[in-house]
Amino acid sequence: MKRARQKVVVENEAPQTSQKSKKQKTCLYGSVFGESDLHTSMDWGNLPHHVILRIFQFLPLVDRARASSVCRRWNEIFHIPDLWRRFEFELSQPATSYLKSTHPDLIQQIIKRHADHLQYVSFKVDSSTESAEAACNILSQLVNCSIKTLGLISTAKPSFMNVAKAHFASALTVVFVNSKSLSSIKIDDTPLDDPSLKVLVANNSDTLKLLKMSSCPHVSPAGILCVADQCHGLKELALNYYILSDELLLALSSEKHVDLEHLRIDVVSENPGQVEFHTIKKQSWDALVKHSPKVNIVMYFFLYEEEFDAFFREETPVTHLYFGRAVSKAMLGRIGMNCPRLIELVVCANGLQPLDDELIRIAERCKNLTAMGLGECEVTCRGFIEFVKMCGGRLTQLSIMEEVLIPDNDYSLDRLHLEVSKHLGRMWFPDMMPTW
Repeated sequence: MKRARQKVVVENEAPQTSQKSKKQKTCLYGSVFGESDLHTSMDWGNLPHHVILRIFQFLPLVDRARASSVCRRWNEIFHIPDLWRRFEFELSQPATSYLKSTHPDLIQQIIKRHADHLQYVSFKVDSSTESAEAACNILSQLVNCSIKTLGLISTAKPSFMNVAKAHFASALTVVFVNSKSLSSIKIDDTPLDDPSLKVLVANNSDTLKLLKMSSCPHVSPAGILCVADQCHGLKELALNYYILSDELLLALSSEKHVDLEHLRIDVVSENPGQVEFHTIKKQSWDALVKHSPKVNIVMYFFLYEEEFDAFFREETPVTHLYFGRAVSKAMLGRIGMNCPRLIELVVCANGLQPLDDELIRIAERCKNLTAMGLGECEVTCRGFIEFVKMCGGRLTQLSIMEEVLIPDNDYSLDRLHLEVSKHLGRMWFPDMMPTW
C-alpha cells in the first residue's frame, strides 16, 4: 500500500524540472523491480527466444515481416521452421472484400523458403473467382510440403465453385499426393469430387482423422463411402445430408473402424419442394451408437416446414439439434418422442401456438438435455416453469427470449425469473436478444 501511495504522489506532482521528474520515476521503478530488471525489461532484443516466437505467431504476415527488421535476433527468429508450420493465406480483391489480402511477394517468399516446413495451412478467400484461382495456384506449388491440416474457407459464395473443376482437382491432387500425412481437412463450397477423394484415400488413409466438407455437390454417397471404408482412423466427419446413407453409417460401425467421436450433418434446402429427403433406417443408427456409444451426432436444419416429413419418425440418436428456420409443433413433438440422447436443442422460430406440451414431453424423455434456446416461439409462463422444474439443475444453458414467454394468471414475468432461478439453482433472467 505504501508503494502504491508513493507512486500516485510521484506521478501527480508537477515536475519542477524534467531531470528531477525522470530521477524520481527511475528511483521508484528501480526500488520496485530492481535496477538490473529495469534495464533488462527495456531491451526487447533480449526477450527469451520462446517469447518472441510466440509473439510472432500471433502477428499477421505483413506485421511479422516488418518486425523481422527490428534487429538481427528477431530476423533470425523470423526464419526458423517452427514459425512457419502453421499459416493462413488471406486472398481477396481490394474492390470487393473487407479482407486484408496477403501480399503476393510475401506468398512467394514463404513458398520459396518455408514450403517444406508448412504443416497447418488454410486459405481464406473472398467471393471473387480470382482469389479462389490464386489459392489453387498456391496449392499447386506446395510440392515439398508434408501438410497435416488443410482448410479451404470461402467467406462468401461462390468463390471456389466458379473455378474450373480440373484446375481445382489438379491443385488438390498435388497436396494429397505429396503430403501423405494429412490428418485434418476442412473444405467448404468447393468442386471437390469423388476422384479427388480417392486420391486422398490412396495417399492418406492411415493418417486422416478429421474430414469436414459442406456444400460439395460433386461428391456422391459412393465417394464418401470410399473414405469411410478405407480411413479406419477417422474420428470426426461433417457432411451434407444428401450423401449420408445407411451404408456409410454401417461402414463407420465396422470392427476395423475406431470409435467415431463427432458426426455433423447439415440438412439444407434452398428451394422448397424441389428436394425429396431420404430416411435413414433405425438399424443403421443403432449400429453406429453400439460401435461408438459416446458419439456426438449434430444436425443443423435449414428446411421449410413441409420438408420435415422424413425426419424423426423413428428413434434417432441425435445429440445436438439446431433449427435455423421455423419448425412445426408436430416436429417438436416427434423430437420429444424419438430423440432420447438429445443434449442441446435450439429453435429459432416456431409460430404463434404455445409449445408447452412439446417442451414438457422433451423434458420427460430427453434425460440428457442440458441446453435449450428458443427464439421466435411462444410458451406460457406456467408451461415454461414446469419444463424447467422437470429438467432442474442439469440445464446449464437456458437462453429464452423475453417475448417468447406469455404471462398467465399464475405467473408474471417478474415472478417467473424467481421461480426459474429457484429450480436451476442459480440466478436466471430471460434474454433481451438471441445469444446462440
